[in-house]
Amino acid sequence: MPEYETENRGVLFPNRYKEEGDNKPDYTGNVDVQGEQWRLAAWDNTSAKGNRYLSIAVSEPKDKGSDDTDVPF
Repeated sequence: MPEYETENRGVLFPNRYKEEGDNKPDYTGNVDVQGEQWRLAAWDNTSAKGNRYLSIAVSEPKDKGSDDTDVPF
């Protein structure tokens, strides 16, 4: 059993595969929603008024053997 409750919680980490000018997410991670794992990806953006925000995408988890490096988990 984990030290703390993980259901309905998630985490994002800086994407170490992100390179200048590419469209890979700035942050990647995962989230547990009612016992199901989902992938998270987030991009750091700035609005037209100069406000910073994160744009977030949620997707199904990839197989561990996948060679997808856009969202490495």
